[in-house]
Amino acid sequence: MKAAVYYENGGPDVFRYEEAPDPQVHPKGIVIRVEAVSIEGGDTLNRFRGALVTKPHIVGYQAAGEIVEVGEEVTHLKVGDKVVTTGAHGSHAALRAVAARTAWKIPAGMNLLEASAIPVPFGTAHDCLFEFGRMQAGEIVLVQAGASGVGVAAIQLAARAGAAMVIATASSDERLEKLKAYGLTHGINYARDDVAKEVWRLTDKHMADVIVDPVGGPTLQTSIASLAYRGRVSMVGAAGREPMKVDVGSMMGGNRSLSGVFLGAEIATDRVHDNIQQLIQDVADGSLKVLIDRTFPLSEAAAAHRYIESRQAVGRVLLIP
Repeated sequence: MKAAVYYENGGPDVFRYEEAPDPQVHPKGIVIRVEAVSIEGGDTLNRFRGALVTKPHIVGYQAAGEIVEVGEEVTHLKVGDKVVTTGAHGSHAALRAVAARTAWKIPAGMNLLEASAIPVPFGTAHDCLFEFGRMQAGEIVLVQAGASGVGVAAIQLAARAGAAMVIATASSDERLEKLKAYGLTHGINYARDDVAKEVWRLTDKHMADVIVDPVGGPTLQTSIASLAYRGRVSMVGAAGREPMKVDVGSMMGGNRSLSGVFLGAEIATDRVHDNIQQLIQDVADGSLKVLIDRTFPLSEAAAAHRYIESRQAVGRVLLIP
């Protein structure tokens, strides 16, 4: 099969588009013919500094396509089914093998490109807001990196759940403007404005009850500084690639809390599996939307990763084998 592989960590230019061995099906797994790869934030981080568990390594958490092989112990899926899959690696290829437990059926008639971009970002955003953030209707929500996949999902989910205000940050006014159609109340251009001061102003000194932070590094300190009394930060990832050094002393006086969120730790549980299937159905029904910024051929994986790291994208960037 063809795949975007690399032999060492580094920038996007480490990618090579070449032949790689076809993956083998596990008794409890499936193999799909990939039709769309959703590039996740963790994919770029893994390319940059993650372990090369295979060599050459095929990076990538998430991809959708048609099942071409089913393991002997799998009974709920069959050859020909359209599914979206997640796994620790292997999405940037024409074929991928995953555990059947981390595959979700795509409803008949649903756009497969949209389905390819749902499990990780929408599942993560949902956990950040509700499972760990304990968001309630009427609360104020701040979403850091609002133009990211998790950010776009979190904005919609918070608005749908009755947030009094949904604030998000992004690197430009143009990117923020595009988010208004998805439920954004107020945008903060972090390249120009002090985020905590803007949250203070926009909320009339209340600050944010729930914060979703997929950036980490110095941004996490900004999130902590933006918390209301009894506010909660859900920290998910380290997209900023900077050391996670923060002062949490200010959290104690305000009875504030910080939770680390990693969807992968529970993705095979009934709770998360069923929740993701419902989120897929919600997109199919039109109550949630997937925002796809651009698509690239799989052979241009380097260009796609470079585009993501330029911070121009709003929503997800896909690779098409």
